[in-house]
Parts: sequence; structure tokens; C-alpha cells
Amino acid sequence: MHSPPITELTDRAREVFRSIVESYIEHGAPVGSRTLSKLTMLGLSPASIRNVMQDLEELGLLAAPHSSAGRLPTELGLRLFVDGMMQTSAPTDAERGAIESQVAAPASIEDILGRTTAVLSGLSACAGIVLVPRHEMVVRQVSFVPLSPVRALAILVGADGSVENRVVDLPPGVPPTALIEAANYINARLHGLTLAEAAIRLRAEIETDRAQLDALTRALVEGGLASWSSDGAARPILIVRGSAHLVAGDAADLDRVRLLLDDLEGKEELVRLLDSASGGEACKIFIGAENKLFSLSGSSVIAAPYRSGTGRVVGVVGVIGPTRLNYARVVPMVDYTAKALSRLIA
Repeated sequence: MHSPPITELTDRAREVFRSIVESYIEHGAPVGSRTLSKLTMLGLSPASIRNVMQDLEELGLLAAPHSSAGRLPTELGLRLFVDGMMQTSAPTDAERGAIESQVAAPASIEDILGRTTAVLSGLSACAGIVLVPRHEMVVRQVSFVPLSPVRALAILVGADGSVENRVVDLPPGVPPTALIEAANYINARLHGLTLAEAAIRLRAEIETDRAQLDALTRALVEGGLASWSSDGAARPILIVRGSAHLVAGDAADLDRVRLLLDDLEGKEELVRLLDSASGGEACKIFIGAENKLFSLSGSSVIAAPYRSGTGRVVGVVGVIGPTRLNYARVVPMVDYTAKALSRLIA
């Protein structure tokens, strides 16, 4: 079902509808006609407001949770408000400063993304999410630390300063000197290559007898490269910060929160949702059941792509929270964060 164009609503209906949505976003409770008559400057009686509310309900923009209660905006109504009525407010100097301080901090890209997302979570009182650009680690240095006669810890330091550790099985009978020889070979011959490139060069040098490695050391080098490369596609590419904000609501909201946390555990679905936001120029807003991932928890996502210096989309940053998000405040905040990350990556 699609919401009616905002132009189809009368001035009176627009004002009543706006007041209900803004009150719901602020308080999270249904709004009654008597309360609304005191909130608005329309000079309408409660009876006149009830008639307008009834019309808006028939259009699918409002709903009554109980027969005697006031009205709440539906997800359809929130979509109409966001697309046609919302007046955004730019981030404050303090909010921009908090975001910029994390982007400017010296650290690896993933650390910066994680910290910036945590700040965005705190500012928006939502869970912050960021889709990390997929990349292959470039080899800077490797070392092998013996753990037992049959196992060693392989330590890989990437060119970006990131570190990955793997426990690898040692070939039977491998001497301790082979660990040193394997590390020396990788550091001398494979430094500056991605893992995929390193594996290709190793195979080429073995085929031309330029590797100058005995069979046990060669097996150790191959095993080390394979251990880092095998899970490359499965490396976490989604960072979630501030999930605790999602449980700060009313006790009556706990079922929705539980469902939302379950949704966050389904990272593959969330990644697909964020991927769909990467094709736009600015923020995308997903409200409740508009996306099947949140059809039960009734949650909203605001997400914006961030880009490399060439304009290529390399990731998506955003927030996730209840449908009664303060969209007018959070949308510009997410957009600003995406632009700050784009400047960093440029």
C-alpha cells in the first residue's frame, strides 16, 4: 500500500497529522483529540479533530491501538511524513566536532570506522552500524611462534597496521629452524603483496625452483598463507556499536527489542539491506515492514554510502532503532558522518 500524495491532504489534515507524528516521535504514546486541541494552533474543537483523525485513519496514515485510545502514525504515515513533511535540522557544532574527532584520530581504517560508529550511536541514541569496505590484507610482516611440536601461531601484520593470528598445524617432523626460514621467506619475497598475490608468486617460484625452500618449510609457508586466505570472504564486514541503546525504552517495548536484537544477529540479511543503500547519493530510510528483516520488530534504518576519492562507494554507515526515531535530527547526522568518512578515504 502506498501513502497518498501530501498534496491530497487539506491544510487542516496536514497540521493535525504533523502534530500527531511529532508528538509520537517525542513521547512514543498515542495522541488523543483533546490533547491535540491544546497542542495545535488550529483553534479546532476536539470533535473536529476527531473527524480529521478518522479521515486520516481511513487513509491508512493513523491507527488506534485501542478503541478508547488516541492515534499513532502507521508505518505508511511515517513514510509520508519523512518524504513530504519533515524539516531537517543540521548537526550542531558539538555533534560535528565529536564525529570529526574520531575520523581525524590516527588509527587503522577499521578502528576509525568502529569508533566513529560508536560516536554516531551515542549522538543518535540508536545502534550505530557500518559496512566495512571489503579488502584483501597486504602483507607487511609475518612471524611463526611455536606452540607445540605440531602447532604454531602464525602472526600476520598488514600494511594498514592490522594484525591477524591463526593457529596452524605443522608438518610432521618440522624443525624449529623451519619456522624462522618460512617467516624470512615471506617477509623477503612476499612483502607488499595481497594474500592472493602472495599465493600466486609462491606457486610460480616453486615451479621455477626459485623458492629455495625445503619441502617442510614450503608446506609451512603454504599452510600459513592458506590459513589467512581461507576465511577472507567470511571476515566480519559489519560493525554494530551501541546495541545497549535499544534496551533503554519502556518495559512494554521489551518484546520488540528482543526481536530487534535477533534481527541484528542475522548479519547477512542486514548486510544485504545496507548494500541496497549503497546505490543512492544520500541517506536512505527503511521504515519497519518496508524491509522484511524488520517486519516483526518494527524498526527503522537510516543509512548513507561513503565513497573513495574517485567517487566509488566503499561502504555504508547508519543507525538502527525504533520507528519513532527523530528522523529530522538523525538523517542529517548520518549524512554528515558519511561525508566525513568519504573525506577520510579520499
